Parts: sequence; C-alpha cells; structure tokens
Amino acid sequence: MARYTGPVCRQCRREGVKLYLKGERCYTEKCSIDRRNYAPGQHGQRRRKLSEYGLQLREKQKARRIYGVLESQFRKYFREASRRKGIAGENLLQILESRLDNIVYRMGFALSRPEARQLVKHGHFAVNGRKVNIPSYQVRPGDVISVRESSKNKGRFKELAELTRNQGTMEWLEVDSENLTGKVIRLPSRDEIDTPIAEHLIVELYSR
Repeated sequence: MARYTGPVCRQCRREGVKLYLKGERCYTEKCSIDRRNYAPGQHGQRRRKLSEYGLQLREKQKARRIYGVLESQFRKYFREASRRKGIAGENLLQILESRLDNIVYRMGFALSRPEARQLVKHGHFAVNGRKVNIPSYQVRPGDVISVRESSKNKGRFKELAELTRNQGTMEWLEVDSENLTGKVIRLPSRDEIDTPIAEHLIVELYSR
C-alpha cells in the first residue's frame, strides 16, 4: 500500500498547524513550523484567501495527515461514519481514534502516531493476547492492548514505561504502565478528542 515518504515537517507547514508527526522534536525549538510558519515551496509566503471548498479540502487533508490515512481509506471511513447512528463527523473521529496505531499513541506507548504505526507493523503489540501488526485494525471497547512479552525487554519499551508513568491518559482508556498494557473502556466523546479538526467541514466536502 502506498504511503507518504517525504519530509513530514512540510505537512505541518502546509496545514499551518502542528500535526505532531515528529514526536519529541515537535515540542522543541527545532520544530519547523515555529521557525518557518508559512507554506512550503517557492510561493509559500504569499497570502491566499481560501474559498469555501478550499477550507473544506484543507480540513480533510489535515485530518488525513494527523492520522496517517490515505485518501481511499479515508473515504471508506467516511462512508462507514455516515451509515452509523449519530453525527457523521463525530462518528468519523471515533473511527479514526479507534485505529490500533492511534490507540498505541494515546496510551503513551509511542511518542507520535508514525512511530506507533511502525511499532505495530513490526509486531510488537497484541490485542486480547493475539499478535496484530495492522495499524488500521479497529479496536473495540473492552479490548486489551499489550506490548508482547518478546518486546518488553527492548530498550525502547523500557524508556516508554518510564515516560508513561509520568503522563496522564485519556479518560476512555485505562493504562497499566508497569506491565505495558492498556484497555479501551469505551469510545471517546467529541469533547474528549483533542485533535484540532473541524469535522463539519469534512462532512460538507463529501456531501457536495
């Protein structure tokens, strides 16, 4: 499956906000958007007034880049969100938040979603005791996510165990930093999702 392999900091600059794709670097003075807060490219410093469609498109692209999802998969998520009961935009965010790579990131077992995606693909995590190496795997309430026994002694996970002890977690997640396990208690409500996305613009875009 194709994926973006270019400089990730260009994506933040293109959207004009921090997408936190580089982990610790995003919190330091080295962050590209802090140093060059304008769009990349030759004409990046020109001011442009976006049309209604442009605003909707940028919001969709921002959501895709935050969660590391390609266009075809994002459309699939939107169709699923539209079929569910409730508000389509909020359903879409719940689906994105339920991805295994995002859950791993939210639990503090990775410093960024791209790192979480890589760790999942390398087979370091199990869901309900079974190895899962698919980042897009949809985690459900009641599922238990854990670092596999064969991976717990690796230096990276020892570091993460220390970091997880000192940070808060989402109210809809339960994390055991000592044993490097976590449980999804329920799906998050909209006010519990801190991702800076105006989902109603995405719904308007796909409703055209």
